[in-house]
Amino acid sequence: MTVEAISAGAILFRDTRGRREYLLLKSRPGDWEFPKGGVEGNEELQQTAIREVQEEAGISDFRLIDGFRRDYDYVFEANGKTIHKTVHLFIAHSFEASAELSKEHRDLQWRDYDQAINTITQDGPREIFEEAHNYLDELLQEQDRYV
Repeated sequence: MTVEAISAGAILFRDTRGRREYLLLKSRPGDWEFPKGGVEGNEELQQTAIREVQEEAGISDFRLIDGFRRDYDYVFEANGKTIHKTVHLFIAHSFEASAELSKEHRDLQWRDYDQAINTITQDGPREIFEEAHNYLDELLQEQDRYV
């Protein structure tokens, strides 16, 4: 029997001296990932993503960027059950310069795009991260046009 699980999270970025940096968290098994976690109760996916950024990165001053949501899925075994997990990722802009490590992760790092794309181990998140980075580049170009 396969159990369906739904998670949501955010590709979190900050602007540091004109450079965009992304937050990566090192999970207990050793994968580098974005803040994400399971939907609780009747939460909307955005609400879950916001709560997970607050819980896993200790950041409260941020906002989700409109118009971007991608998902990936994978299957794993836990406690003798097969779990099919779908993860929905948003983009969030952090207005805080630092993050705090939660008990759920071993390490956290802010990385620029080239460092981050080479650090993310799983294909699904890596492809979505690439799309998110390009999406932000296009948004910035549009803003420059209208300023």
